[in-house]
Order: sequence, then structure tokens, then C-alpha cells
Amino acid sequence: MSYLAPSEFVTKMVDAGESKIFMSTRDTIIRAYMAGAILALAAWFAVTINVNTGQPLIGALLFPVGFVMLYLLGFDLLTGVFVLSPLALIDKRPGVTLGGVLRNWGLVFVGNFAGAFTVAFMMAFVTTFGFTQAPDKVGAAIGNIGEGRTLGYAAHGAAGMATLFLRGMLCNWMVSTGVVGAMISTSVPGKVIAMWMPILVFFYMVFEHSVVNMFLFPSGLLLGAKFSIMDYLIWNEIPTVLGNLVGGLAFTGMTLYATHVMTLPKRQAGKVAKPRVAA
Repeated sequence: MSYLAPSEFVTKMVDAGESKIFMSTRDTIIRAYMAGAILALAAWFAVTINVNTGQPLIGALLFPVGFVMLYLLGFDLLTGVFVLSPLALIDKRPGVTLGGVLRNWGLVFVGNFAGAFTVAFMMAFVTTFGFTQAPDKVGAAIGNIGEGRTLGYAAHGAAGMATLFLRGMLCNWMVSTGVVGAMISTSVPGKVIAMWMPILVFFYMVFEHSVVNMFLFPSGLLLGAKFSIMDYLIWNEIPTVLGNLVGGLAFTGMTLYATHVMTLPKRQAGKVAKPRVAA
């Protein structure tokens, strides 16, 4: 599998974060747009499987195909840059600033949303034959997801908000582990296996992923589901984004960095000594 030791792949994480901060606006938007679109297609695919088979485990087993494709193609999700970009700032890479990190997050958010919304519109159009009839059973199921995961949380008040936030944290703990999985092997099969496992966990456990929700909830609104844009923003997207940020950075980015990079010798000007690649 051409496995890299943790000190080696964590250095790659910092390098990746640095490169994303200095990426041009054009490239950042394009890569984020495609990532949002591909992940949305995978979510549509998984919901279709769940509806047609009645077996959520099958949908969860197959959903990671979208995540694997987008990362092998070099596209970026908000959940990934939440973890990678801050590491370059923490590592004191030359020229990296807080403003650069926030710029990267903002551009990726916009690109992810645009890509996910594009697929949401296509899905709504296809499942209603151009909005000329009620949605088919897959479209109806997606609309129900939006209602249950906005109004359902709102019904519990503060406890619902806390639950939503924690589900967002748990989600990006797993998803960011998948992002790291793409870096722990130099072979395609190794990358795919390492990415597949944590994404399966997140999807089957119904944790809250901000980019997947950029597809599911606008889809529900386009299909006439009974919740509002404000319900979506307040009772899902905003708390989910915050939970994704905290969970990914705290449980994946900072834990790996603290124990595998900060303890390395010969750190000079915030740069880590070049690691030896495992045979």
C-alpha cells in the first residue's frame, strides 16, 4: 500500500494547507465547485439506493465513491480546508496569514454551494419532469430529509441546536480523517481504502456534513418541502459549518499536528525538516 508514517503524511497536510491558501481565486472556485457537485451527485445516488432497496447500509457503503472521486481529481471541500489551511498558519509558513485562511474558507464555501446547488436544481428538475408534476419517490424522500433535519432540531430548542452542532463535529472528525486518508498512501488502492472507511461511518451514522446539506436542503426547498430558507440556515447550515470546523480541526488536524509535527527536531522558521519517505 506504500504507507507513509504519520510524521510524513502530517507534513504533507501542512504543505497542502499552504498550497491552498496561495491558490488563485479562479482555481479555488473551480475546484470547490466541482467538489460540491460531485459530492451532491453521490448524495443523490445514496438516497436513491436507500429508497429503492430500503437498506441504508447499502447507500452508506456506496456513497464514498463521490468523495474518493473528488479527492483523486484534486478538488476541495470546505470540510477539508477547515483542517488543512489552519495548519499552515499554526506552522508559521512564510506569507501565511489569518486573512489568507479565511479567504480560502470563504471561496471554497461559495464554490461548494454553487456546485451542490447546480446538482440540486438538476435533481429537482429530473424528479418532477421539469416541475410539471409532483416529485417521484426519491425527490419526496429528499424533501422529507430537509424537513426532519431543520424543523426536527428546532422542535427541541437549545438541545436540538446542541445536538446539531455535535453531529457536525462528529461528521468532520470522520470526513477529515478521510481527507488525511488520501495522504497516507502513495498508491491509488491505498488512498481509496483509507478514504472509504471513515466516510462510510459518517454517512451511515447520519452526521451533519455542511456540503452534503448544501444539496439536500436546497433540493427540498425547490421541491416544495415545508421549511424555509431561514430554517435551513439557522437550524442546519450555520451550526453544521461551525461543528464541522471545530470537529475536524480539534479531533484530526490539531491532534495529528501536535503529536507528529510539533515533537519533530530541527524545526527551522516554522518549516519541518524533509521527512524520509517510507519504502
